[in-house]
Amino acid sequence: RIRGEIVGTQVDRGVPKTATIMRIVHDQLVQYLGEETPAIFYEPKNGHRPRCYMMVGTQGSGKTTSCPKIAKHLKARGAGQVWLVSLDTRRPAAQEQLALLCENSNLVCKQHDGTGSAVQIAQQFIALAEKQGNIDAIIFDTAGRLFVEEELMVEIEELSSVINPDETLLVADGGLGNKAVEIAKSFYGRVDLTGAILTRMDGATKAGAAVSLRAVTGLPIKLIGVGEKAQDWQLFDSKKLADRILGYGDLLRLAEEAEESMTEG
Repeated sequence: RIRGEIVGTQVDRGVPKTATIMRIVHDQLVQYLGEETPAIFYEPKNGHRPRCYMMVGTQGSGKTTSCPKIAKHLKARGAGQVWLVSLDTRRPAAQEQLALLCENSNLVCKQHDGTGSAVQIAQQFIALAEKQGNIDAIIFDTAGRLFVEEELMVEIEELSSVINPDETLLVADGGLGNKAVEIAKSFYGRVDLTGAILTRMDGATKAGAAVSLRAVTGLPIKLIGVGEKAQDWQLFDSKKLADRILGYGDLLRLAEEAEESMTEG
């Protein structure tokens, strides 16, 4: 597709061929990643049942730290009361981590004693929210693993059936590249993924995982994490990400200046 665009393209005098090629690659990447910014779904709830969001991914992907980011995003979209609930019954530290993140961000983490199953805990808090009536959204942080295992996938399937989430978001480390695709493929087909969140997109990460994820799963990337704090997130922007993948922002600006000077001349 990109080769077809490049072959036969007329190069303006004074503009380096490299800049022209990179511009074509950039434009094709933007189209491939999606020109429109995909929004995380949020509309005022119907009745007493809150909007539900299920976060999935492997351990260490940044899934738990992404939960407060989603909460902040939903609040910016008009959600009032938002609960965050850890469904990791095997790792008590996961609930403690989520509670600390919420405390530091003025968010509500609903805690439990961990005696029930993840499915029972999800049912408990959905029922409680429905009874209370003024809860707009619940974000469920599901259990992560160091690798994807069948027991986890069965639990995720059961949770999806019980929660019936408005969004099921796959959280992937932006620096993993093709490994992120293998993780996505493990979840894909077991639950109805609606989008992806790329974490650790600060620093020198090149975000090749974004292209790989789109190529294999077609999942829209809805948000990127650029730090550990709740406010350290950005809406996905395909143009900016294409710039980052190619690392050619300065070169493009030089090409644009050259074209402008030629047009003026």
